[in-house]
Amino acid sequence: MDMYSKPILFNNFFLVLVFFYFFISCQFNFSEKNLSFTKVDISHILLDSSLNIRALEIHNNKVYNATSKGEIYSFDTKKPDLLSLDQYSSKVDSVLFPNFRSMAVINEDVFAITIGNPALLFKNGKLVYREVNKNVFYDSMDFWNAKEGLVVGDFMDGCISVLITRNGGDKWEKLDCSNFDNPLPDEGFFAASDTNISIVDNRVWVASGGINSRVYYSDDKGKNWEIINTPMIQGESTKGIFSIDFYDNKNGFAIGGDYTKPLENISNKIITNDGGKTWKTLADNQSPGYRSCVKYFPNSNGKSLVAVGFNGIDISNDGGYSWNHISDEGYYTLRFLDNYTAYAAGKGKISKLLFK
Repeated sequence: MDMYSKPILFNNFFLVLVFFYFFISCQFNFSEKNLSFTKVDISHILLDSSLNIRALEIHNNKVYNATSKGEIYSFDTKKPDLLSLDQYSSKVDSVLFPNFRSMAVINEDVFAITIGNPALLFKNGKLVYREVNKNVFYDSMDFWNAKEGLVVGDFMDGCISVLITRNGGDKWEKLDCSNFDNPLPDEGFFAASDTNISIVDNRVWVASGGINSRVYYSDDKGKNWEIINTPMIQGESTKGIFSIDFYDNKNGFAIGGDYTKPLENISNKIITNDGGKTWKTLADNQSPGYRSCVKYFPNSNGKSLVAVGFNGIDISNDGGYSWNHISDEGYYTLRFLDNYTAYAAGKGKISKLLFK
């Protein structure tokens, strides 16, 4: 072997390593990692004691918030001082200030639905669905894609209420009770944070609460349904699952409790690793107690979660098995902009949260 052979062999070996690295990178997602968070910086976008905001969405770097007074605030995350405000009303029902608890934003189309009677569902300010019944109460809304979405509501006329659209929200149909096995009287949902629906691809999980706390599951965009029991605290109208989130089609987490006893922390946190077929409690006798919203941090490998409620903000860095209380600032709901930044809304405020 002459004096030039070794460098040539080394260079060839190096090129092989580089090629191998890029090949592996194409096969596996290295963008996900175990993130760890210990604190949060909070900056308020809007403070108004008259506001009550339980619905929030982020779309194309724009934040939308629906209020209990029929208002929808929106702003660009790069220009938070430039708030836009739309006021909704229904001349048909003489409802000047509809109470919004849920909303969705799809391809620049803004949807919002009221709680209570009458149920009024708006698309870009136009009334696209109306239902009159003394028991009507819709709690949450989400979409699979630009055409197909659902709204869920409380028990009435024999089962829970589910509205489905297949044409981009211009027309909504209510599912017949024959779609659901074993309906239970008085079963409903909590309109606390617009997060008792979680969607991954064609799948959807809907978490009920109150007297019964179960998970309604469909893997075909709401055509067929399975109902799954959970060990979440239940049995009274104030108890149950308030929020559910799935990181992928296997790993999910749900949180809730009893909002009248917010410090109680037994059987108020549950987890699944098999797509919601089975659930188990975890972190019993640990804070947090009652929380109204839980979300996985994006690209965290399903290990980092944040939970918010009117008693503050809590973080888990191990998939929900242990938690740290990082702020007493109270919120009803939260959505992520990126891996570290979220926007939250609650009583009297909209805020930016930067996790560190």
